[in-house]
Amino acid sequence: MERWHNCVAVVTGASSGIGAEIARKLVSAGVVVVALARRLDRLEQLRQELPEDRRSRLRIMQCDVSDVSSVNAAFDAVQRDLSRVDILINNAGKLSGGQLLTMSVDTVQQVLQTNVMGVVYCTRRAFESMRQRQSTGHVVLINSIVGHYIFNPLPGSQQELNMYPATKHAITALTELFRQEMREFKTQAKVTHSSILFFYEAFEASIWLWQ
Repeated sequence: MERWHNCVAVVTGASSGIGAEIARKLVSAGVVVVALARRLDRLEQLRQELPEDRRSRLRIMQCDVSDVSSVNAAFDAVQRDLSRVDILINNAGKLSGGQLLTMSVDTVQQVLQTNVMGVVYCTRRAFESMRQRQSTGHVVLINSIVGHYIFNPLPGSQQELNMYPATKHAITALTELFRQEMREFKTQAKVTHSSILFFYEAFEASIWLWQ
C-alpha cells in the first residue's frame, strides 16, 4: 500500500459494514478517503471513531449512487477539492427481501439502479479523472458469491434474493467489460472485483491486487 500513500480513494456505501471498514483501513494506510453514503450522520460517526490525528484524512459527502445527479455532484466536489481520484471502491449495494414475481416493481428498480447503474455512474467519473491525468488508478467492484452461483432456499421457504443475484452477475460482467475498455483506451487504470464473503478478507485481497 506504500505507493498509494497520500492518494485519493472514493469509497461508496461507506456508512457501515464493508464500506466503513475499508474506509478505516485505507485511512490507516495513509490514503486520503472520500466516504460517500446517503446517511451523513453515520459518516460523521465513522469520522469521530477514528484516532484524532487521522480524521483529516477522511472526507465525508452525502451521495445516493442510484441518482446520477448526486453522483456527479459528489465527484465534481472531489475534483474541485482534491483534484483527483486514484482509487474507487464500488461498495454501495441494496438488497430488499421478497419475490421477484410479486414484489413492488419500484423496489426492484431501486435495487437495479443502486447495484448496477450506481457502479456505472461512479466508475465513469473515476475513470475520467484517471484518464485525464494519465496516471495509475484502480477501480474495485465489491461483488458477492451470488454473482457466480445462486443457492437454493431451504425446503419450505421462499427465495428472498430476487433481483440481487442478477445485479451481482452484472457486476461480474461489468468487471470484464471495464477491463477490456480500459485496456483499449491505453490507460494505466486497472479494475478488479472481490466476491469474498468477509470484509477483512475482501479488503486484504484487494490490497494484494493493488500491489
